[in-house]
Amino acid sequence: MDAERGRPFRQYRTQDVDVPGGQLRVGIWEPAADGSGSAGDRSAPPPTALCVHGITSSHLAWTVVADQLPGWRIVAPDLRGRGRSANLPGPYGLARHADDVRAVAAAVIASPASAVLVGHSMGGFVAVALLGTGAGSADPWPGGLVLVDGGLPLPTPPGASGGEEAIRATLGPTADRLRRTFPDRAAYRDFWAAHPALSGPWPDGLAEYFDYDLRAVDPQDPAAGWRPVTDEAAMLADGVEIAEPGGGPALRAGLAALTARWGRAAGDGVVLLRAPRDLLDRPGGMYPPDWAAAHAAAVRGLTVRDVPDTNHYSLLLGGPGAAEVAAAIRAAVPGRGAQATTTAPGDGA
Repeated sequence: MDAERGRPFRQYRTQDVDVPGGQLRVGIWEPAADGSGSAGDRSAPPPTALCVHGITSSHLAWTVVADQLPGWRIVAPDLRGRGRSANLPGPYGLARHADDVRAVAAAVIASPASAVLVGHSMGGFVAVALLGTGAGSADPWPGGLVLVDGGLPLPTPPGASGGEEAIRATLGPTADRLRRTFPDRAAYRDFWAAHPALSGPWPDGLAEYFDYDLRAVDPQDPAAGWRPVTDEAAMLADGVEIAEPGGGPALRAGLAALTARWGRAAGDGVVLLRAPRDLLDRPGGMYPPDWAAAHAAAVRGLTVRDVPDTNHYSLLLGGPGAAEVAAAIRAAVPGRGAQATTTAPGDGA
């Protein structure tokens, strides 16, 4: 990280973890080493968050949040079919991603039972599904869970019949870009700068996140351009599953496990941070207020909290939104309980 730009100096590295079919790329931010990060007692292991990105994203989506947690160890994989894990074969789906995330925890985190699991967008679905693939309330990992605008069943967009049509309607240009070729990295940054959900100044690290998202069409011919690295087949396979009414079997099993684990613990439940605006910065959000409230009420142990003035992207990639995510992660440390103020879901934008 760049201390000269006001960011805490910390070691960032990548590690490849063996999973079925090959290796999964994992990004790791170690705690700040210059005293600015309040890393605490160096003889004790730092608090750790394992962060899971969204459907067409990569581990660098967590850069802005990592900057808000300088005393923490942040572990974030590129999911199968994304980032530098794009060449891993299918099958895809929530259960497969959950297995991959478990492999990351076992390989990289010394004490998974003390770690906080965090998921944004589809990463929230993966995090919930992971609960259902473990031993339920008897499984000590994760120690805490934070969901960021994901992890509950999605409403079907108006006019969509479900399946691929529903997920393409939900994602809009985010999905369409996977078929586009860009002449250079600058053009790809311009695409995102023009996106209604990401207007305004970008925090440090966001440009690098977008650059990482590209691969050369022909490494021997720069004129051939650049394309997003996410495998479209992976996006569609996962998208069809999360667009399924009720979220599909893996999500339903995970939500049941969430209730078994946290439903009886007053003050120690799971928070879902909801953005009041959607992927195109439109009011209502990916989870409309009434929809979010109804589904959260059906899951004991889950509280929905709105983060005003955010959309689905800025909640994670913008400075104020990332600060709220970081605060929720701190509050989810095992034994501390949920310390953030909760509000009923509403259209707070």
